[in-house]
Amino acid sequence: MTDDAVADLPREDPLAAVSPLDGRYAGRTAPLSPYASEAALMRARTRVEVEYLIALAELDATPLALDDGVRERLRAAYEEFSAADARLIKDLEVSGAEGYAATNHDVKAVEYFLRVTLDRLEDDGVVADAEAVYPWIHFGLTSEDVNNLAHRVLVKPAVTEVLLPAAREVRDALVELARDHRDTPMLARTHGQPATPTTFGKEMAVYASRLGRALGRVVVANGDLSGKLAGASGTYAAHEAAYPDVDWREFSEAFVRGLGLEHTTLSTQVNPCDDLAALFDAIRGVNNVLLDLDLDAWLYVSDRYLGQRTVEGETGSSTMPHKVNPIDFENSEGNLSKANSDLTFLADYVTTSRLQRDLSDSTVKRNIGAALAHSLIGYNKTAAGLGKVVPNETVMREELEATPEVLGEAVQTILRREGDTAAYERVKELTRGKRVTLDDFRALFDDLDVDEDVRAELKALTPAGYTGVADELVDELGDEE
Repeated sequence: MTDDAVADLPREDPLAAVSPLDGRYAGRTAPLSPYASEAALMRARTRVEVEYLIALAELDATPLALDDGVRERLRAAYEEFSAADARLIKDLEVSGAEGYAATNHDVKAVEYFLRVTLDRLEDDGVVADAEAVYPWIHFGLTSEDVNNLAHRVLVKPAVTEVLLPAAREVRDALVELARDHRDTPMLARTHGQPATPTTFGKEMAVYASRLGRALGRVVVANGDLSGKLAGASGTYAAHEAAYPDVDWREFSEAFVRGLGLEHTTLSTQVNPCDDLAALFDAIRGVNNVLLDLDLDAWLYVSDRYLGQRTVEGETGSSTMPHKVNPIDFENSEGNLSKANSDLTFLADYVTTSRLQRDLSDSTVKRNIGAALAHSLIGYNKTAAGLGKVVPNETVMREELEATPEVLGEAVQTILRREGDTAAYERVKELTRGKRVTLDDFRALFDDLDVDEDVRAELKALTPAGYTGVADELVDELGDEE
């Protein structure tokens, strides 16, 4: 294929996309499009402007009057927002349309879109004088008043409706694995070395519990998203100049809360964005739990503790036909790592602004959707990986029984209980850096000066039986959110 052939691909073709989020992974990121696309931002801005216009009409102080029929049709501008509407707003911004020159300003383009909407309502006989309403669109506002609210009314449902359900699917899979394999003994490893046995179910329960708590922090941070509507320097100056008898702080709080957000009472021109930073950090916490899980799952597959169901027709390796690679966990690891890099950058960046306002954050905030999309891919891939794995209990037991040295902890602890001051050293001499057998332990037990019931207790120890209350710990799982 020539360079020209690539250039000739339609821009909407996923094969022509610059980002894999809209190309290779377009099907996986599609659920975020209603919240993260440019058209979605246009629609959200339209919503803010329409609801603000209606709120102004409800003030006794203003001469603006909008009857129920007009309000209904104005709300339809965002409730029935179409691809044609999005293209019109883009034309108003970039090239000019409907008699307006190009605004070269995305929020101003939305203001003119509403003028066009009012003109059409006048043509339909719904509005008596559209031009009389023009001055009240965006009255006293700065672009950031609209943008900070628009971003948050998109981010909040994106998290609630898309990210959280996908992450909860992972947690549900972990809970199921934990309960199904609560008493499946498994060799644990600390520092990569054989350690006190555990159960596979208990290890999955740890991740389920961690993930639940991390999701709870996301729920809290998402619920705390906060908006401002206070003018060019956060002082309500224009509003106060026009209508000093209106309690604009009360008006602002009611308006922002009406959008489902908390109210930022003190701001510069920009909403300080500490709320968004807290949300990004909370999402990163979820991602970190899943990254840890991805790494462990990969190692369990490598150790053959986990088998993988094959998919008919799927190729594991381009050269080694026998392979079934843990690609879902690897793909998740890559996407979650990219998401965390973006989330860290966003959290650090959006909370800073030169004096009362600079525009560097405007382009940065357009990448919020990308960070959420990489997270979403990661969640889906981890869920897919968990759906394919099959715990190999035979391999787990065989390796556990072949590593009896892990009983050293139990032996020296029981001997300590019996007052043996050299218990640790005795077991260390037998096991440290050596391969030992149960017979080696039993020989040690036969030489010990202990009561016969203690000797019997020691001889009854087995690696598979030395899991403490691991199976019962699975019952600690609750709804950590």
